[in-house]
Amino acid sequence: MVHTLARSLVLAGEHSGGEVNLVLPDLSVASGLGVSGRVLLLAGLVVCGLGLAFGATAYLQLRRLAVHPAMREVSELIYSTCRAYLLKQGRFLLVLWGFIAAVIVVYYGVLVGLPAGRVGIVIAFSLIGMAGSYAVAWFGIRVNTLANSRTAFAALAGRPLPLHRIPLRSGMSIGMVLISLELFIMLVILLFLPADLAGACFIGFAIGESLGAAALRIAGGIFTKIADIGSDLMKIAFKIKEDDARNPGVIADCTGDNAGDSVGPSADGFETYGVTGVALITFVLLAVGDPVAQATLLVWVFVLRAVMVVASGVSYLLNDAWARARWADATRMDFERPLTTLVWLTSGLCIAATYGTTRLLLGPGSELGAADADLWWRLATIVSLGTIAGALIPELVKAFTSTSSRHVREVVKSSREGGASLNILSGLVAGNFSAFWLGMAVVGLMGGAALLSTQGLDEIMIAPAVFAFGLVAFGFLGMGPVTIAVDSYGPVTDNAQSVYELSMIEEVDPSGSESQALLGVPVQWDRAKHMLEENDGAGNTFKATAKPVLIGTAVVGATTMIFSIIMTLTDGLTIGLENLSLLHAPFLLGLITGGAIIYWFTGASIQAVTTGAYRAVEFIRTTIKLDGATRASEADSRRVVEICTQYAQQGMLTMFLGLFFATLSFAFVEPYFFIGYLISIAVFGLYQAIFMANAGGAWDNAKKIVEVDLHAKGTALHDATIVGDTVGDPYKDTSSVALNPVIKFTTLFGLLAVELAVSLEAQGRHTLVLVLAGVFFLATAFFVHRSFYGMRIRTPLEDDRDRLPEAPPAPDAVHEGAQEPAETQPSPTLVRNGE
Repeated sequence: MVHTLARSLVLAGEHSGGEVNLVLPDLSVASGLGVSGRVLLLAGLVVCGLGLAFGATAYLQLRRLAVHPAMREVSELIYSTCRAYLLKQGRFLLVLWGFIAAVIVVYYGVLVGLPAGRVGIVIAFSLIGMAGSYAVAWFGIRVNTLANSRTAFAALAGRPLPLHRIPLRSGMSIGMVLISLELFIMLVILLFLPADLAGACFIGFAIGESLGAAALRIAGGIFTKIADIGSDLMKIAFKIKEDDARNPGVIADCTGDNAGDSVGPSADGFETYGVTGVALITFVLLAVGDPVAQATLLVWVFVLRAVMVVASGVSYLLNDAWARARWADATRMDFERPLTTLVWLTSGLCIAATYGTTRLLLGPGSELGAADADLWWRLATIVSLGTIAGALIPELVKAFTSTSSRHVREVVKSSREGGASLNILSGLVAGNFSAFWLGMAVVGLMGGAALLSTQGLDEIMIAPAVFAFGLVAFGFLGMGPVTIAVDSYGPVTDNAQSVYELSMIEEVDPSGSESQALLGVPVQWDRAKHMLEENDGAGNTFKATAKPVLIGTAVVGATTMIFSIIMTLTDGLTIGLENLSLLHAPFLLGLITGGAIIYWFTGASIQAVTTGAYRAVEFIRTTIKLDGATRASEADSRRVVEICTQYAQQGMLTMFLGLFFATLSFAFVEPYFFIGYLISIAVFGLYQAIFMANAGGAWDNAKKIVEVDLHAKGTALHDATIVGDTVGDPYKDTSSVALNPVIKFTTLFGLLAVELAVSLEAQGRHTLVLVLAGVFFLATAFFVHRSFYGMRIRTPLEDDRDRLPEAPPAPDAVHEGAQEPAETQPSPTLVRNGE
């Protein structure tokens, strides 16, 4: 019965426009707590309003916090460069959107023949989706650039608690606004737009936000690492301190912290939350035949989302109260501990809320519960497996990236005797081991979900395991506000260190009297700098923890989207299933092709960073003034930002067009080839991203151990860890994080591409399809070629010696914390652990 209903649904709408023609059921037929499904979803809108209010309140509180004018001036300069960058990116996004809009018009308007109004709705919602990603990115940089100077100034009081609370408050404001805005838009589509327009709205919305996230994530990742590497290498070349105000690359580095670690994750999180929701909606409408069951499941999913937003907010408030009680008067604190507690507390509350809400909506008193009394706890358990992953995966990541990790300490110890060479090799070891353990964790969680899906779900839907995978991805994102918050913690703590140095506060207010008047307590210079560095280590660790959560969600969620394509090709899993086999050659070839694309993309993104960093270093070397200058000119700093922006946009455009034409080409080669290709990029992308992210995190925090625990800035050991960190920079913050939106954009855009190819085949245009596949592949090959040969360093090799000026360290340029080589000063932490 289910198979017949699903097939009739597919045949009725899928072949004449695919998901765009999906029709929502009447949500009023679902009920819970004695009210209709529509009323429950309207309550979800109230939750969204509260979430937005929470974010706005936190923003206003940050603005009112005390800050020294010198620090505020620096943070406003950082914000102004971020704003200029985002304005350029906004114009660039509209150009990229033109390519997507053209495909939408050709497919839906010309081939399918949908009315112009319906095609316009798809295009309009693609713009709304892209605008949403862009808006939350803008809000993120505004909040973070307020928080960075407030955190730096609060450090002068010598108490650690404000250094934890301010970055986390800013992160929670971003997380709550991001999730609430996303949920609000999707609920508006569900509740207030005609049911027969929902498919068009959701598909357009998902494609738009995916495009916005992909562009902002890729470009932001390139930008931030060009600036970071350019700034870091000056520490070796000129023996200057961290964030030296005379280095014109430091402002670009601070801008990059926001472009890469705030703009990118904010847009990425917005898209991930939305695409996972669209995937679940599409699955329910395609795989569940009974309209009442469809409505009940959709209401359950979105009510659960709203409840988890509340649970995240409550968890933050409880954790904040506990942190204040525990460390209010402390002079030292483990900055990682309250962040870890927040993650586990949120996971626990979300799981409890999941079981309670599911029991009320799908329990024995509901229509689905009447048919299967155990359905509610099985579904709640599947979602909870994903929620557990949201807490478990960060713990696994910390085992490879935390400053207390044995892997990270191994990197430091390798660097003592082997310099940068062994530093890099040890980091590669950490990354590889992490890919094994995190991969096993994801397999275990998905396997548990698949096992539970076999116990009754097949009575109400086809392919229940796919639904289970989608629910695991949904559970990953259940604690979304907190995941975004701990990720956003990192760029604030990183910027806070820079703001402290760039403000030259110790020269501007040498007696500390002005700062004391604002703070109300005496200033503690040495304590402030040490705490800022310690807190930056915690920020590095928790930035690393969010990356595998997002990539894991992308891969698990992509499975559900791929199912939609399979449903199209197999008439509701009734024909052609033999083509989803290794015995079908195109399918196997597609599996192999996906890996090639992942490795090309990885190389291309690092190439863009390499060339851009070369140009940035070249400019900084020739303009930096160490004698007689106290700070770099604003013009020089902005010029470095322009160099970073130029190469970020150039690299992003080349890679985006390569992916765009590759998706079209492979979809036109053969549909099942394309299915294999999508599965392959998800699997290869998962492991490549985890490996690169955690290797980079290990290199980053190895440098932090040398700086904070060993007090060895300016030594050969420090130089070795800086080199390792510059290798890890594009690993963790460019290539790995960009694979997440790449997988989702390719899968979403692939829905259109494969339906376009199938439509042309159905019209007897087989030759045209093959010709177009070849043309699109030639375009792909051109951009793949250009991603290296068009981005390569063009300086003649014989000129290189002339471009390396002598760089003797200025007497006052060596960091005041530099000491004897770290081999003579073992870390107290290392000794304490017997290592």
